[in-house]
Amino acid sequence: MNYLRDPLAGKIPVTVVTGFLGSGKTTLISKLVRHPEMNRVAVVINEVGEIGIDHDLVASSSENITLLSNGCICCSVRTDMQETLRDLFARRTVGEILDFDRVIIETTGLADPAPVIQTLVSDTMLEAQYRFDGLVTLADAVNLPSQLKNQPEATKQLAIADRIFITKTDLIASPEMDALRAQIIQINPHAPIAYLTNGVIEPKELMNLGLTSAKSTSKTLDFLGENGPSTETGKYLGSFVNAHSSQIKTASIRFTEPFTWTAFSAALELLSNLRGPDMLRVKGIVNVEGKPVVIQGVQHIFHPPVHLDKWPSSDQDSRLVFITRNIPAELIQNLFEAVGSVSNASSQAGI
Repeated sequence: MNYLRDPLAGKIPVTVVTGFLGSGKTTLISKLVRHPEMNRVAVVINEVGEIGIDHDLVASSSENITLLSNGCICCSVRTDMQETLRDLFARRTVGEILDFDRVIIETTGLADPAPVIQTLVSDTMLEAQYRFDGLVTLADAVNLPSQLKNQPEATKQLAIADRIFITKTDLIASPEMDALRAQIIQINPHAPIAYLTNGVIEPKELMNLGLTSAKSTSKTLDFLGENGPSTETGKYLGSFVNAHSSQIKTASIRFTEPFTWTAFSAALELLSNLRGPDMLRVKGIVNVEGKPVVIQGVQHIFHPPVHLDKWPSSDQDSRLVFITRNIPAELIQNLFEAVGSVSNASSQAGI
């Protein structure tokens, strides 16, 4: 394993913004592109979206790319996401558009965001130039309860989010808000939740949610969810347990014995083959023969493993969090113990 080269260095971070119809994505994007700190950001919007940019903000435009006077690039998806991102990078390389250093993608309200994330990993060219930096989900305070009952996409958008913003908070009373927040936490216990009013947000709140470097720093612990304040149920990686209603479950599993990469990857591949569509999100740090390796994936698609230059803390156990749909935690535990021949493992998981 090569620990000298940083595989994330120089790659353009990509943030995906999702949320069900009416959650406020259009309002968010239309105000976000006006922000002065968006001067080196490319915003990719689905063709059906209407961002409503004031005419006097537009400096120049082509068939699908609009350059705003503050330098922000707005690009409409005309074909598919892969081609759009390739086209953006090609134009950046030849100097047709400014040298943007970040991309924000808005999905449609009915979209499952997983394929967008998987595209960044499965396409060789895109994976070489871009890196996934996090999924932000907007939740409509008024309509979310009914959406969660009737629309499986709404549940999945919350389940795999790295950060959640609740919108339309002025339209419901405090007791309803408390109940809504509790419902969201049941689906996704580790994503920070904030409130969004009229789409007003600082761009930095959507950025640096993912792993930024193979050099271990405090940001690594942020990404792993271990820098936040402890709660009565514990931290994200290690001892966190939560009880879920419906089908979405979180299993937090700790292994005290190191893996070989062959054993660990075999267990992960087998689980992906057996239950890939139901393995919504996986994140964790693995002890591979004494060395720390960060893994993350969405369903059956996994990002290339990142070999850290050192452990981010004194804790050198393998800690993995699985957000799944109807996968018993014991199945995951037993599979890794059997295939990885792990003799000592401790696990707490929400069933």
